[in-house]
Amino acid sequence: MLISRDIYLNALKLRMHNGLIKIVTGIRRSGKSFLIFNIFKNYLLDIGTEPSHIIEIQLDLRQNRKYRDPDVILEYISSLIKDDERYYILLDEVQMLDEFEEVLNSLLHIQNADVYVTGSNSKFLSKDIITEFRGRGDEVHIYPLSFKEFMSVYDGDVYRGWSEYVTYGGLPLTAVLKTDEQKIQYLTTLFDETYIIDIVERNHIEKVQELNDLINVLASSIGSLSNPSKIEATFKSVIRSDISLNTIRQYIEYLKNAFIISEAQRYDVKGRKYIGTPLKYYFEDVGLRNARLGFRQIEETHLMENIIYNELRIRGYAVDVGVVPKRASGKDGKKARTQLEIDFVANKGSKRCYIQSAYSLPDAEKIKQEKASLLSVPDCFRKIIIVRDAVKTHQDENGITIMNIFDFLLSVGGSEL
Repeated sequence: MLISRDIYLNALKLRMHNGLIKIVTGIRRSGKSFLIFNIFKNYLLDIGTEPSHIIEIQLDLRQNRKYRDPDVILEYISSLIKDDERYYILLDEVQMLDEFEEVLNSLLHIQNADVYVTGSNSKFLSKDIITEFRGRGDEVHIYPLSFKEFMSVYDGDVYRGWSEYVTYGGLPLTAVLKTDEQKIQYLTTLFDETYIIDIVERNHIEKVQELNDLINVLASSIGSLSNPSKIEATFKSVIRSDISLNTIRQYIEYLKNAFIISEAQRYDVKGRKYIGTPLKYYFEDVGLRNARLGFRQIEETHLMENIIYNELRIRGYAVDVGVVPKRASGKDGKKARTQLEIDFVANKGSKRCYIQSAYSLPDAEKIKQEKASLLSVPDCFRKIIIVRDAVKTHQDENGITIMNIFDFLLSVGGSEL
């Protein structure tokens, strides 16, 4: 089953021949290898590239084991470059190369070579790889399937598709597995036997139980304001653990570097400055998040917020949590300083939009509550409330767009709001 990943194909096309190593990063099983060796390779062939000018080596294959030697692979690649025409070098599981950083730097010096690499262990999935090249690498980050990509291969209506996606997420294999039991086993095993082991081995973690407990705490609090100090208090009061604040911070960083979670900082919209903690944590894939909790906490309100956050990131937006300071009259008539929250402030270049995630708008009071923070924003950027209700997308008298989740996720064009 071919799943189109046009966002990432276009990203690679825009980076062709730019003199940098194209580095495809992403969480394990998100489709990095398929993007390079199927989708992008087919594109190269479609535009007339000779097959002999596409050099592809999958280093995890037993028959290619000899190419893990840096001198052997460089000699092999050099032997295949026979003219001055453009060659495309595609390397998978490049972290299996000895001294792979030196190999990639050597490939940069081949004038008529365009190099694309991917890897899937914790070393290559971390942000370190970009730092290693210090300006010589160009990252394309691939996410699990968006809802639109998921629905392109899902055999059912949008409502059943949404229920599947909210529960099992967007890792490509979950879209083709047939039963709930298969999906649950796949996601649970993948987390326990792949992601956790990678993080533990790479960072030499001894307190593995504490790491697992931390993941569960984060999974239970998506969409809620939190910080390491608050998590430390939870460990002490609920888990009865004496894990240190510094260890919690380190473990959160390890999870971020492995693309398991990401964080949204708080941004003062009126003061135009970042506030710092508390902040919000979201999972790169909601199916993995649910697997960590044994599929026992499928709260669609919070999961919908996580999905909107991921969708904005997929579309290339930097995403913060908005805060709007406001002075309001208390019960005693005195003015008191309060803070209104905007779920997401999404920025891309000069574009900005403010987004509220509201599962439903059942009455006038709820509508007023969701609009309050948006109406307090003192600029003219677009303001949107995304709802799960089957409402027709429209704009109210204040210029606020009310949009249902399916119009947002399945919108034509995708990159703009």
